[in-house]
Amino acid sequence: MIHIYHNPRCGKSRTCLAFIDEAKLEYEIIPYLKETPSFEELENLIGKLNLKPIELVRTKEKIWIENYKGKTLTDSEVIQAMIDNPVLIERPIVIKDEKAIIGRDIDRVASFLERI
Repeated sequence: MIHIYHNPRCGKSRTCLAFIDEAKLEYEIIPYLKETPSFEELENLIGKLNLKPIELVRTKEKIWIENYKGKTLTDSEVIQAMIDNPVLIERPIVIKDEKAIIGRDIDRVASFLERI
């Protein structure tokens, strides 16, 4: 089963979801803005993405700029910032088994889904 961290207000997220719909693949939406992931869930997701926590942060968001930009944060503090402000989590994220990608590029999503 494919899981998608989805923000319905985000155009890239909607485009990714439409692509997966058109491919007639089964998926489950994770409404991460309403159901914030736990520290462990986010840490696990970051591992599947093979990223550093800061690479998952939307650093141009006003919340980030006003509260975190320029500060030296540990990985745990970055993860906690995303839990406290889930809008900071990059989207969409497409997850299949133990692998995940940030699905902003549809060609990358297509390639990812073909490999699994």
